[in-house]
Amino acid sequence: MSLLAPRSFEAEQYRTLRHLIEQLHKSTGLSVVAISSPGVADGKTTTAINLAGALAQASDARVLLVDVDLRGGALAARLGIDERAGRGLVDAILNAELTLEAVVEVRPDLNLTILPAGRLPRAPFEVLKSPRVEELLAEARRRYDYIVLDTPPLVSFPDCRVIEKCVDGFLIAVAAHKTSRKLLEEALNVTERAKIVGFVFNGDDRHLSRDSYGTYASTRSVDLGGGGWRRLVSSSSRTHRRQTASDH
Repeated sequence: MSLLAPRSFEAEQYRTLRHLIEQLHKSTGLSVVAISSPGVADGKTTTAINLAGALAQASDARVLLVDVDLRGGALAARLGIDERAGRGLVDAILNAELTLEAVVEVRPDLNLTILPAGRLPRAPFEVLKSPRVEELLAEARRRYDYIVLDTPPLVSFPDCRVIEKCVDGFLIAVAAHKTSRKLLEEALNVTERAKIVGFVFNGDDRHLSRDSYGTYASTRSVDLGGGGWRRLVSSSSRTHRRQTASDH
């Protein structure tokens, strides 16, 4: 949406999420934001792509979108990148001679740089434990204003726990009618609370009219244990003019 239809309603709603990240960038220095979810198929990859696309609409922004999900690696396929023709994150981790510049795909037409996962390893956790990951993200910090990471699910795999030290903040994608409260609580228990900058609540159609929307985010000041998410980003076709607090 943000990349292919930047003037669409949905893209406008992702700009609201972009505004949150830009404000945190200015106030706290947030640069590396990881998009994850409690379980699979909660919309984290869609959120990562659209957030990166929204950030890249600022002509002076340098944005890098990285596929850190070394178990699924869906980013390249979603963006039409042929990973067989090039190298990716895994290659750069395993081969210290490869620089970040050597493995990224630059898209000047989108003002966006993309780092696909590359060849998926047999032991993703062991690969992500490598000190090389920290080196590559440190290099990315020097080159880009925003680094958006599409990461594995929080509860199903321990991968996010080993890269957490390299991440400034987590956005957690939650799927309506699918993600249970218990699973969300488990995700919060394995994530450093201070690093959770928001929730993206995807696909909520409960009591929503054509003039409402259903994706939510919280800010750092929200008590994550007690709810209080604010409507920030749209997942349907119309806007809701009120911004209210909900306990989900």
